[in-house]
Amino acid sequence: MGPLHGTRIIEIAGIGPGPFAAMILADMGADVIRVARPGGGMFASGPTDLLNRGKRCICVDLKQPDALNVVLSLVKEADGLVEGFRPGVTEKLGIGPDACLALNPRLVYGRMTGWGQDGPLAQEAGHDINYISLTGALHAMGRAGEKPAIPLNLVGDFGGGGLMLAFGVVCALLEAKNSGRGQVVDAAMVDGAAVLLASIYGAQQMGWWSNERGTNLLDSGAPFYEVYETADGRYVSIGSLEPQFYASLLERLALAPVGPDGKPRPGQMDSTHWPAFKDELTAIFKTKTRDEWCAVFAGSDACFAPVLSMSEAHEHPHNAARETFVDVNGARQPRPAPRFSRTEAEIGISPAKLGEHTDEILAEAGYASDAIAALREAGAVS
Repeated sequence: MGPLHGTRIIEIAGIGPGPFAAMILADMGADVIRVARPGGGMFASGPTDLLNRGKRCICVDLKQPDALNVVLSLVKEADGLVEGFRPGVTEKLGIGPDACLALNPRLVYGRMTGWGQDGPLAQEAGHDINYISLTGALHAMGRAGEKPAIPLNLVGDFGGGGLMLAFGVVCALLEAKNSGRGQVVDAAMVDGAAVLLASIYGAQQMGWWSNERGTNLLDSGAPFYEVYETADGRYVSIGSLEPQFYASLLERLALAPVGPDGKPRPGQMDSTHWPAFKDELTAIFKTKTRDEWCAVFAGSDACFAPVLSMSEAHEHPHNAARETFVDVNGARQPRPAPRFSRTEAEIGISPAKLGEHTDEILAEAGYASDAIAALREAGAVS
Protein backbone atom coordinates (compact mmCIF):
# COMPACT_ATOMS: atom_id res chain seq x y z
CA MET A 1 0.00 0.00 0.00
CA GLY A 2 2.68 2.48 -1.06
CA PRO A 3 2.13 6.18 -1.78
CA LEU A 4 1.20 5.47 -5.43
CA HIS A 5 -1.48 2.91 -4.56
CA GLY A 6 -4.44 3.39 -6.89
CA THR A 7 -2.27 4.61 -9.78
CA ARG A 8 -2.07 2.50 -12.94
CA ILE A 9 0.96 2.67 -15.22
CA ILE A 10 1.33 0.94 -18.61
CA GLU A 11 4.93 0.02 -19.39
CA ILE A 12 5.78 -0.75 -23.00
CA ALA A 13 8.56 -3.22 -22.28
CA GLY A 14 12.12 -2.32 -23.12
CA ILE A 15 15.51 -2.62 -21.43
CA GLY A 16 17.41 -0.67 -18.78
CA PRO A 17 16.13 2.71 -17.62
CA GLY A 18 12.50 2.35 -18.72
CA PRO A 19 11.92 -0.88 -16.77
CA PHE A 20 13.86 0.61 -13.84
CA ALA A 21 11.55 3.64 -13.76
CA ALA A 22 8.52 1.35 -13.88
CA MET A 23 10.03 -0.83 -11.12
CA ILE A 24 10.35 2.20 -8.86
CA LEU A 25 6.75 3.17 -9.54
CA ALA A 26 5.66 -0.40 -8.78
CA ASP A 27 7.70 -0.37 -5.54
CA MET A 28 5.77 2.75 -4.55
CA GLY A 29 2.47 0.92 -4.95
CA ALA A 30 1.48 1.65 -8.56
CA ASP A 31 -0.27 -1.08 -10.51
CA VAL A 32 2.24 -1.49 -13.35
CA ILE A 33 1.18 -3.51 -16.38
CA ARG A 34 4.15 -4.50 -18.51
CA VAL A 35 3.24 -4.91 -22.17
CA ALA A 36 5.82 -7.39 -23.44
CA ARG A 37 6.36 -8.74 -26.93
CA PRO A 38 6.36 -12.47 -27.77
CA GLY A 39 9.70 -14.03 -26.96
CA GLY A 40 10.50 -11.29 -24.44
CA GLY A 41 13.61 -9.13 -24.51
CA MET A 42 17.32 -9.77 -24.14
CA PHE A 43 16.95 -10.94 -20.52
CA ALA A 44 15.10 -14.10 -19.57
CA SER A 45 12.20 -13.52 -17.18
CA GLY A 46 12.31 -15.18 -13.78
CA PRO A 47 12.68 -14.53 -10.04
CA THR A 48 16.01 -12.72 -10.49
CA ASP A 49 14.74 -10.40 -13.26
CA LEU A 50 14.55 -7.71 -10.58
CA LEU A 51 13.67 -4.75 -12.79
CA ASN A 52 10.33 -6.45 -13.40
CA ARG A 53 9.42 -7.05 -9.77
CA GLY A 54 6.01 -5.86 -8.65
CA LYS A 55 4.57 -5.77 -12.19
CA ARG A 56 1.93 -7.76 -13.97
CA CYS A 57 2.74 -8.85 -17.51
CA ILE A 58 0.64 -9.13 -20.66
CA CYS A 59 2.18 -10.43 -23.88
CA VAL A 60 1.06 -8.53 -27.00
CA ASP A 61 2.31 -8.78 -30.58
CA LEU A 62 2.02 -5.21 -31.82
CA LYS A 63 2.59 -6.42 -35.37
CA GLN A 64 -0.83 -8.05 -35.33
CA PRO A 65 -3.83 -5.88 -36.34
CA ASP A 66 -5.94 -6.64 -33.26
CA ALA A 67 -3.09 -5.95 -30.83
CA LEU A 68 -3.31 -2.16 -31.19
CA ASN A 69 -6.84 -2.12 -29.76
CA VAL A 70 -5.67 -4.21 -26.80
CA VAL A 71 -3.01 -1.68 -25.83
CA LEU A 72 -5.31 1.28 -26.40
CA SER A 73 -7.96 -0.33 -24.20
CA LEU A 74 -5.39 -0.45 -21.40
CA VAL A 75 -4.30 3.14 -22.05
CA LYS A 76 -7.90 4.34 -21.80
CA GLU A 77 -8.05 3.44 -18.08
CA ALA A 78 -4.42 4.23 -17.16
CA ASP A 79 -2.91 7.18 -15.34
CA GLY A 80 0.46 6.95 -17.04
CA LEU A 81 2.48 5.18 -19.71
CA VAL A 82 6.24 4.75 -20.05
CA GLU A 83 8.14 3.71 -23.16
CA GLY A 84 11.79 3.64 -24.17
CA PHE A 85 11.89 3.49 -27.97
CA ARG A 86 13.67 5.87 -30.32
CA PRO A 87 11.64 8.96 -31.22
CA GLY A 88 8.79 8.17 -33.59
CA VAL A 89 8.62 4.41 -33.03
CA THR A 90 5.48 4.37 -30.89
CA GLU A 91 3.84 6.74 -33.38
CA LYS A 92 4.44 4.17 -36.11
CA LEU A 93 2.97 1.47 -33.88
CA GLY A 94 -0.17 3.55 -33.36
CA ILE A 95 0.41 4.14 -29.65
CA GLY A 96 2.19 7.48 -29.77
CA PRO A 97 1.33 10.44 -27.52
CA ASP A 98 -1.23 11.97 -29.86
CA ALA A 99 -3.21 8.75 -30.20
CA CYS A 100 -3.08 7.97 -26.49
CA LEU A 101 -3.87 11.48 -25.26
CA ALA A 102 -6.78 11.74 -27.69
CA LEU A 103 -8.21 8.62 -26.07
CA ASN A 104 -7.26 9.59 -22.49
CA PRO A 105 -6.62 13.34 -22.10
CA ARG A 106 -5.41 12.99 -18.50
CA LEU A 107 -2.71 10.43 -19.41
CA VAL A 108 0.92 11.15 -18.46
CA TYR A 109 3.05 9.82 -21.33
CA GLY A 110 6.65 9.20 -20.22
CA ARG A 111 9.32 8.84 -22.90
CA MET A 112 12.79 7.50 -22.11
CA THR A 113 15.59 8.03 -24.62
CA GLY A 114 19.32 8.59 -24.56
CA TRP A 115 19.53 11.75 -26.66
CA GLY A 116 16.01 13.14 -26.25
CA GLN A 117 13.06 13.54 -28.58
CA ASP A 118 14.83 16.12 -30.76
CA GLY A 119 18.31 17.36 -31.61
CA PRO A 120 20.94 16.21 -34.13
CA LEU A 121 21.56 12.90 -32.36
CA ALA A 122 17.94 12.03 -31.57
CA GLN A 123 17.74 9.15 -34.05
CA GLU A 124 21.21 7.71 -33.40
CA ALA A 125 21.86 4.61 -31.32
CA GLY A 126 23.74 4.90 -28.06
CA HIS A 127 24.20 3.54 -24.56
CA ASP A 128 24.89 4.90 -21.09
CA ILE A 129 28.61 5.31 -21.76
CA ASN A 130 27.90 7.52 -24.79
CA TYR A 131 25.33 9.74 -23.07
CA ILE A 132 27.54 10.48 -20.07
CA SER A 133 30.45 11.14 -22.43
CA LEU A 134 28.59 14.07 -23.95
CA THR A 135 27.85 15.72 -20.60
CA GLY A 136 31.38 15.84 -19.20
CA ALA A 137 30.57 13.21 -16.57
CA LEU A 138 32.72 10.42 -17.97
CA HIS A 139 35.68 12.74 -18.56
CA ALA A 140 35.61 13.75 -14.89
CA MET A 141 35.80 10.21 -13.51
CA GLY A 142 39.06 8.37 -13.03
CA ARG A 143 42.57 8.73 -11.73
CA ALA A 144 45.28 11.13 -12.75
CA GLY A 145 47.13 10.00 -15.85
CA GLU A 146 44.60 7.25 -16.60
CA LYS A 147 41.69 6.96 -19.01
CA PRO A 148 38.18 7.74 -17.71
CA ALA A 149 36.71 5.12 -15.39
CA ILE A 150 33.36 3.61 -16.41
CA PRO A 151 30.85 3.97 -13.50
CA LEU A 152 28.88 0.86 -14.50
CA ASN A 153 25.68 2.15 -16.13
CA LEU A 154 24.50 3.94 -13.00
CA VAL A 155 24.93 7.55 -14.09
CA GLY A 156 23.19 7.49 -17.48
CA ASP A 157 20.77 4.56 -17.45
CA PHE A 158 19.59 4.63 -13.87
CA GLY A 159 20.48 7.96 -12.22
CA GLY A 160 20.10 10.33 -15.15
CA GLY A 161 17.61 8.08 -16.93
CA GLY A 162 15.23 5.87 -14.97
CA LEU A 163 15.14 7.97 -11.81
CA MET A 164 14.54 11.15 -13.78
CA LEU A 165 11.76 9.49 -15.77
CA ALA A 166 10.03 8.23 -12.62
CA PHE A 167 10.37 11.66 -11.01
CA GLY A 168 9.01 13.35 -14.12
CA VAL A 169 6.05 10.99 -14.34
CA VAL A 170 5.14 11.54 -10.68
CA CYS A 171 5.44 15.32 -11.10
CA ALA A 172 3.14 15.22 -14.12
CA LEU A 173 0.68 12.94 -12.32
CA LEU A 174 0.52 15.45 -9.47
CA GLU A 175 -0.10 18.30 -11.89
CA ALA A 176 -2.77 16.30 -13.71
CA LYS A 177 -4.71 15.88 -10.46
CA ASN A 178 -5.11 19.66 -10.39
CA SER A 179 -5.53 20.40 -14.11
CA GLY A 180 -7.20 17.22 -15.30
CA ARG A 181 -4.81 17.24 -18.26
CA GLY A 182 -2.00 14.87 -19.10
CA GLN A 183 1.21 15.68 -20.93
CA VAL A 184 4.36 14.18 -22.42
CA VAL A 185 7.47 13.75 -20.26
CA ASP A 186 10.66 13.83 -22.36
CA ALA A 187 13.30 12.15 -20.19
CA ALA A 188 16.69 12.03 -21.91
CA MET A 189 19.68 10.38 -20.28
CA VAL A 190 21.99 13.07 -21.59
CA ASP A 191 19.84 15.72 -19.86
CA GLY A 192 19.56 13.76 -16.63
CA ALA A 193 23.29 13.02 -16.42
CA ALA A 194 23.99 16.72 -16.95
CA VAL A 195 21.66 17.63 -14.06
CA LEU A 196 23.55 15.22 -11.79
CA LEU A 197 26.69 17.28 -12.52
CA ALA A 198 25.20 20.58 -11.33
CA SER A 199 27.40 20.93 -8.24
CA ILE A 200 30.57 19.97 -10.12
CA TYR A 201 29.86 22.51 -12.88
CA GLY A 202 29.37 25.08 -10.12
CA ALA A 203 32.68 24.12 -8.53
CA GLN A 204 34.48 24.41 -11.85
CA GLN A 205 33.17 27.92 -12.43
CA MET A 206 34.15 28.93 -8.90
CA GLY A 207 37.70 27.92 -9.73
CA TRP A 208 38.24 24.96 -7.45
CA TRP A 209 37.57 22.10 -9.86
CA SER A 210 40.06 21.31 -12.61
CA ASN A 211 39.47 19.51 -15.88
CA GLU A 212 42.58 17.49 -15.06
CA ARG A 213 41.14 14.18 -13.96
CA GLY A 214 42.16 12.74 -10.59
CA THR A 215 43.50 15.97 -9.11
CA ASN A 216 40.38 17.31 -7.40
CA LEU A 217 38.75 16.97 -4.01
CA LEU A 218 36.26 14.23 -4.93
CA ASP A 219 37.89 12.37 -7.82
CA SER A 220 40.78 10.62 -5.98
CA GLY A 221 43.00 13.71 -5.97
CA ALA A 222 42.71 14.26 -2.22
CA PRO A 223 44.38 11.68 0.06
CA PHE A 224 41.53 12.00 2.59
CA TYR A 225 38.86 11.11 -0.01
CA GLU A 226 40.28 7.92 -1.41
CA VAL A 227 40.20 4.14 -1.53
CA TYR A 228 43.14 2.24 -0.01
CA GLU A 229 44.26 -1.36 -0.30
CA THR A 230 44.66 -3.33 2.92
CA ALA A 231 47.02 -6.12 3.93
CA ASP A 232 44.63 -8.84 2.76
CA GLY A 233 44.15 -7.36 -0.72
CA ARG A 234 40.80 -5.81 0.14
CA TYR A 235 39.93 -2.12 0.30
CA VAL A 236 38.64 0.60 2.59
CA SER A 237 37.25 4.04 1.77
CA ILE A 238 38.04 7.33 3.50
CA GLY A 239 35.91 10.47 3.10
CA SER A 240 37.31 12.79 5.78
CA LEU A 241 36.45 16.08 4.06
CA GLU A 242 35.49 18.40 6.93
CA PRO A 243 38.26 19.55 9.33
CA GLN A 244 36.79 17.75 12.34
CA PHE A 245 36.52 14.50 10.38
CA TYR A 246 40.06 14.94 9.07
CA ALA A 247 41.25 15.40 12.67
CA SER A 248 39.51 12.14 13.57
CA LEU A 249 41.29 10.38 10.69
CA LEU A 250 44.69 11.55 11.92
CA GLU A 251 43.83 10.57 15.49
CA ARG A 252 42.72 7.03 14.58
CA LEU A 253 45.83 6.54 12.46
CA ALA A 254 47.98 7.89 15.32
CA LEU A 255 49.55 10.43 12.97
CA ALA A 256 51.51 13.09 14.84
CA PRO A 257 51.41 16.79 13.87
CA VAL A 258 54.92 16.23 12.53
CA GLY A 259 55.27 14.25 9.30
CA PRO A 260 57.77 11.47 8.52
CA ASP A 261 60.19 14.09 7.19
CA GLY A 262 60.35 15.75 10.60
CA LYS A 263 58.54 18.86 9.41
CA PRO A 264 55.11 20.08 10.57
CA ARG A 265 52.34 18.37 8.67
CA PRO A 266 50.91 20.72 5.97
CA GLY A 267 47.33 21.96 6.15
CA GLN A 268 44.60 19.64 4.94
CA MET A 269 43.78 21.64 1.82
CA ASP A 270 47.40 22.26 0.76
CA SER A 271 47.14 20.22 -2.44
CA THR A 272 50.87 20.50 -3.18
CA HIS A 273 51.43 17.94 -0.43
CA TRP A 274 48.58 15.62 -1.33
CA PRO A 275 50.68 13.14 -3.40
CA ALA A 276 53.21 12.63 -0.60
CA PHE A 277 50.52 12.20 2.05
CA LYS A 278 48.68 9.73 -0.18
CA ASP A 279 51.86 7.64 -0.45
CA GLU A 280 52.13 7.71 3.34
CA LEU A 281 48.52 6.59 3.80
CA THR A 282 48.93 3.89 1.14
CA ALA A 283 51.77 2.36 3.17
CA ILE A 284 49.88 2.68 6.46
CA PHE A 285 46.71 0.98 5.25
CA LYS A 286 48.69 -1.98 3.93
CA THR A 287 49.80 -2.80 7.48
CA LYS A 288 46.43 -4.19 8.58
CA THR A 289 43.61 -6.23 7.07
CA ARG A 290 40.32 -4.65 6.08
CA ASP A 291 38.53 -6.03 9.13
CA GLU A 292 41.32 -4.87 11.43
CA TRP A 293 40.89 -1.34 10.07
CA CYS A 294 37.15 -1.62 10.69
CA ALA A 295 37.96 -2.25 14.35
CA VAL A 296 40.37 0.73 14.46
CA PHE A 297 37.77 3.13 13.05
CA ALA A 298 34.72 1.73 14.85
CA GLY A 299 32.73 4.54 16.45
CA SER A 300 34.81 7.31 14.87
CA ASP A 301 33.79 10.34 12.81
CA ALA A 302 36.59 9.81 10.30
CA CYS A 303 34.08 8.90 7.55
CA PHE A 304 35.39 5.37 7.06
CA ALA A 305 33.79 2.30 5.49
CA PRO A 306 34.97 -1.06 4.20
CA VAL A 307 34.59 -1.58 0.45
CA LEU A 308 32.18 -4.51 0.25
CA SER A 309 31.40 -6.73 -2.70
CA MET A 310 27.80 -7.36 -3.73
CA SER A 311 28.16 -10.81 -2.16
CA GLU A 312 29.06 -9.25 1.19
CA ALA A 313 26.93 -6.12 1.39
CA HIS A 314 23.79 -7.77 2.80
CA GLU A 315 25.80 -9.22 5.69
CA HIS A 316 27.06 -5.90 7.07
CA PRO A 317 25.44 -5.23 10.47
CA HIS A 318 24.07 -1.85 9.41
CA ASN A 319 22.50 -3.18 6.21
CA ALA A 320 21.17 -6.18 8.10
CA ALA A 321 19.62 -4.02 10.83
CA ARG A 322 17.85 -1.79 8.31
CA GLU A 323 17.00 -4.71 6.01
CA THR A 324 18.48 -2.80 3.11
CA PHE A 325 18.53 -6.08 1.21
CA VAL A 326 15.68 -8.57 1.32
CA ASP A 327 15.07 -12.08 0.01
CA VAL A 328 11.91 -12.55 -2.04
CA ASN A 329 11.26 -16.09 -3.26
CA GLY A 330 14.96 -16.87 -3.08
CA ALA A 331 16.13 -13.74 -4.92
CA ARG A 332 18.23 -11.31 -2.86
CA GLN A 333 17.55 -7.71 -3.84
CA PRO A 334 17.62 -4.11 -2.61
CA ARG A 335 14.44 -3.16 -0.80
CA PRO A 336 12.42 -0.21 -2.10
CA ALA A 337 13.69 3.28 -1.31
CA PRO A 338 12.99 5.80 0.07
CA ARG A 339 11.02 4.77 3.16
CA PHE A 340 7.74 6.23 4.36
CA SER A 341 6.31 6.57 7.85
CA ARG A 342 2.72 5.75 6.85
CA THR A 343 2.40 4.48 3.26
CA GLU A 344 5.43 2.23 3.24
CA ALA A 345 6.69 1.02 -0.12
CA GLU A 346 7.07 -2.71 -0.61
CA ILE A 347 7.97 -5.30 -3.20
CA GLY A 348 4.74 -6.69 -4.63
CA ILE A 349 4.68 -9.81 -6.74
CA SER A 350 7.88 -11.49 -7.92
CA PRO A 351 8.94 -10.83 -11.53
CA ALA A 352 6.20 -12.26 -13.71
CA LYS A 353 6.66 -14.86 -16.40
CA LEU A 354 6.15 -13.61 -19.94
CA GLY A 355 2.42 -13.10 -20.45
CA GLU A 356 1.58 -14.52 -17.04
CA HIS A 357 -1.31 -12.12 -16.47
CA THR A 358 -2.59 -11.78 -20.05
CA ASP A 359 -6.06 -13.24 -19.44
CA GLU A 360 -6.45 -11.47 -16.09
CA ILE A 361 -5.59 -8.05 -17.52
CA LEU A 362 -7.77 -8.51 -20.60
CA ALA A 363 -10.73 -9.50 -18.40
CA GLU A 364 -10.22 -6.35 -16.33
CA ALA A 365 -10.24 -4.34 -19.57
CA GLY A 366 -13.69 -5.74 -20.38
CA TYR A 367 -12.82 -8.58 -22.77
CA ALA A 368 -15.10 -11.60 -22.54
CA SER A 369 -13.56 -15.08 -22.47
CA ASP A 370 -14.48 -15.82 -26.10
CA ALA A 371 -12.92 -12.51 -27.21
CA ILE A 372 -9.73 -13.39 -25.31
CA ALA A 373 -9.66 -16.79 -26.99
CA ALA A 374 -10.07 -15.10 -30.38
CA LEU A 375 -7.16 -12.76 -29.67
CA ARG A 376 -5.01 -15.73 -28.75
CA GLU A 377 -6.04 -17.60 -31.86
CA ALA A 378 -5.11 -14.59 -34.01
CA GLY A 379 -1.71 -14.30 -32.29
CA ALA A 380 -2.46 -10.79 -31.01
CA VAL A 381 -1.84 -11.89 -27.42
CA SER A 382 -0.14 -14.87 -25.85
